[in-house]
Amino acid sequence: MINENPIGLFDSGIGGTSIWKEVHSLLPNENTIYLADSKNAPYGLKSKEEIIALSSKNTELLLNLNCKIIIVACNTATTNAIKELREKYDVPFIGIEPAIKPAAIQSKTQKIGILATKGTLNSDLFHKSVANHPEVKIIEQIGHGLVQLIENGDIDSPDMEDLLKSYLNPMIEKNIDFLVLGCSHYPYLIPQIKKIIPSKIRIIDSGEAVAKQTQNILEQNSLINTSKNKSSQIFYTNSETEVLNSILDYKEKVIYRNF
Repeated sequence: MINENPIGLFDSGIGGTSIWKEVHSLLPNENTIYLADSKNAPYGLKSKEEIIALSSKNTELLLNLNCKIIIVACNTATTNAIKELREKYDVPFIGIEPAIKPAAIQSKTQKIGILATKGTLNSDLFHKSVANHPEVKIIEQIGHGLVQLIENGDIDSPDMEDLLKSYLNPMIEKNIDFLVLGCSHYPYLIPQIKKIIPSKIRIIDSGEAVAKQTQNILEQNSLINTSKNKSSQIFYTNSETEVLNSILDYKEKVIYRNF
């Protein structure tokens, strides 16, 4: 059976488009709908209850648009709300967690750095992931201000450079050999990060793994789109459209929608 219903993705803004790009690259035949809840960004500073409420609202909007699977393209929403979403809605969910496991397995110095939001680092799910690797020293750093600068289109600004140096230099001094990006916004900072950290430090994010897991779940549930029709990619934001348009560098226009 052909299932042309779209894959739904949501994030607290534009960052989850880093996940969307990996999904679209692996599954170009799939239709997608992306929600950028930029009006409420960043989720990392909100309470667990607020994050669950916003995640539920986004999920319901995507379900009303007939999405067959939902990717929570936000580390903070995944670590704080995905359990509740899975209990509440009868649709497969794909979550995003900091890629601690591959970094811990491959680390030679037994020291890895994690740059993430406060909401992710304080979550029960994150602490459980850390507890699985007691042999590794994990240096945590909240990325205060990074999401706001990205949402404002200030990726290459002096303020961004100063913030990143203040967060990364202490990790470098502690001899990390892996840097885990624990927020879907942060892959857009990789060029800036590479200018600061030594080349021997490897950067890991979750995008490729999420795309592969999405493919697996679609196949397991017989939801793969086998249609020969050209796929459609739709992007909604409840804030300014300019930054999302520019970061996508994609021919489809971003639609403003109040949600």
